[in-house]
This record gives sequence, C-alpha cells and structure tokens, in this order.
Amino acid sequence: MKIRVCMLLLLSLTASLADARPAKDAKSPGVKMRVFGKTHDGRDAHLYTLSNKAGMEVVITDYGATVVSIKVPDRNGKIGDVVLGYDTLEGYEDGTAYIGATAGRYANRIAGAKFSLDGKEFTLPKNDHENHLHGVFNKVLWDAAPGSLNNPSLLRLRYLSKDGEEGYPGNLSVEVSVSLNDANEFKVEYTATTDKKTVVNLTNHSYFNLAGSGTILENKLTLLASRFTPVDAALIPTGELRPVAGTPFDFRESTAVGARIEQDDEQLKLGHGYDHNWVLDAGIKDKPSLAATIYEPNSGRILEVSTTEPGIQIYTGNFLDGTAHGKGGGSYERRTAICLETQHFPDSPNHPDFPTATLKPGKKFHSISVYKFSTK
Repeated sequence: MKIRVCMLLLLSLTASLADARPAKDAKSPGVKMRVFGKTHDGRDAHLYTLSNKAGMEVVITDYGATVVSIKVPDRNGKIGDVVLGYDTLEGYEDGTAYIGATAGRYANRIAGAKFSLDGKEFTLPKNDHENHLHGVFNKVLWDAAPGSLNNPSLLRLRYLSKDGEEGYPGNLSVEVSVSLNDANEFKVEYTATTDKKTVVNLTNHSYFNLAGSGTILENKLTLLASRFTPVDAALIPTGELRPVAGTPFDFRESTAVGARIEQDDEQLKLGHGYDHNWVLDAGIKDKPSLAATIYEPNSGRILEVSTTEPGIQIYTGNFLDGTAHGKGGGSYERRTAICLETQHFPDSPNHPDFPTATLKPGKKFHSISVYKFSTK
C-alpha cells in the first residue's frame, strides 16, 4: 500500500513538473531558449521564442531586450515574419538603426543632448548630430527569466542602468515584461524605479512590414490622433501641438502611408517623410487604448496597437539606405518598414507643457503597449 501511494505521489509530481516546463512545439504556449551567440566581450546572448496555440511566434533576444522576429499568418494561413531583423547577434551589436530594440533611457530625441532637473543641468552623449537619441539600452545584455505557471508565454527582462550612465542621474531599475496570448496579442509592459530624480521614456523600436517584403507605402494607416508635434530642422519638437486636419498628417481615417508622403509640405521635407510624434486623443491611460491600426492589403494582415502612452512616433524608414543587411542577407531599403513607437513626446524634459517624463524616487514608471495581429 505504501509503495502504491509513493508511486502515485511520484506520478503526480512528474506531471506537475511537466506542466511547468516550457512548450516543446510551436502550437503549445511557452518559452523556448537557445544560445544566440557571444557578445564582443565574450558573454552568451540568448534567443527566447514565445509561442501560442494559434501558431504565432515571437522571438526576443536578451541583447538589447530586442524583438528579433514576429511570425503570424496571412489571410491564407501562410506564416510570415513581419519585422525587420538580423540573422546574427553581430548584426544587433554593430547595427545603428535600433532594429527591434528597447529604446532608453529616453526613447526619441533630447535637444542639445541636455536637460535640467531642479536647476541642475545634465549632459548626455551627442549621438544624433547635436542631440541625444534613444540611449544605450539596445546595446546591453539584459537578465532574462522565462515563463511562469500562470502564464507560460511570458518573458521578463531586467536591467540596472547605473547612476551616471550616459550622464543620466539615478540608479534606474528597469523591467520589460513581454507576453503572448492565444488571441495573437503581443504585450509589452515596462516598469522602472529610481533612487534619484531622473527622466525616463521607454518604447519598442520594431520595424514592421506586414507583407514581409516590398515597401510599406500601400499599407493603410489609421491613427486616433487629432494633433501632432511639428519639428524643426533637427527633428526636435517646436512645442506646438498642431491639428492634423487639412495636412498630410491626418490619418484619422484609414489612408495609404504613401498617399501624401511626397507632398510639398515643410514637415515632410524636414523628416524626409514621416518621422513625427502624434498626440493620441486618449492621452495617458491606466489601461491600453487603441492608438493605431495598419492594414496590409496584399497579405490581409492587420496590426492594431494599443497603449497607455500619450504619443506615438511614426517613422517610415526614411533613412534606411540599403547598407543594413538583415535576415537572409537581404538589404533594407528606404521605406521598406514602418515603426510605431508608443511613447511620451520627444524632448519632453525640455518642454514643461508636454506630459512629464520625470520619475521621482518612491514612484514607479509604468507603461503597457499591446500589438494585436489578425487578418481580413
């Protein structure tokens, strides 16, 4: 009798352990891990594959908390990769286009590479002419913890940005939590805390091409935004919140990305296309609200982006010039992808009227963005 009870307990324990393991196939929810390569300083970087029961797959690397691939079906059920990326770790280490990366400490531009807090000026590296752009979160190795019993298709990535890194004040503890559900919703949740007053703005910088190839000019874009932030020659916001009505920036109704991109418009000329922040009508929310929808007519794929953030930067790959060689050795040409960067506004630390990007000790930065894929 005792032997039988022990055997039953052993079988029960074995079953429990099996339930806790990551999925072994693409149709079972879970996270699979494998080595991606060694960084230039000799450390192992990894790839983590999140999958769901619907067959969708998202691959993340702990190098830069970077999205490497997103594979979803088209209207005929054919699976395709809908984001730009590299086949090797070296591509991400040496690349300069922030492809798939977590951008931070401050996503987007800070004018003159400086800002002030409580009368003290902080100077940052000038990596975008005279300005500071995005930061170095895409060039560091994050700590990763895959899976949980409650949500097997979950990955947590953590990084401590030390006080003074790139000139920013405060030890900033950052967590990027990514998950995938069976409704083909890829969720990215950001949290951060600091021990000194600082500024923070985090986003994902994936380049989407829902067709998998070609330009994105036929993609139909809808933005729930009645205003945008016009820029100067350095692509820094002027401080104005300009209505989109009557301009090439009006995407309140579904419009092809390329329909007006070559119009004789000062803002389009400054950005060499769209490289601007839209002011979302919903503003800052506790729960994600729909911000943007893209429909690719040839594949039938649809991407809906929801966020708690007040803004979204639309970038139409204007500076891709074919020198970046990505997956399969292909070159990434101008306007072969579109970025939808949910965020606080660019240069907010230097614009008191913009939603504040200041984070104080004892407070928590919290942001959620959801990327939902479907077809029609």
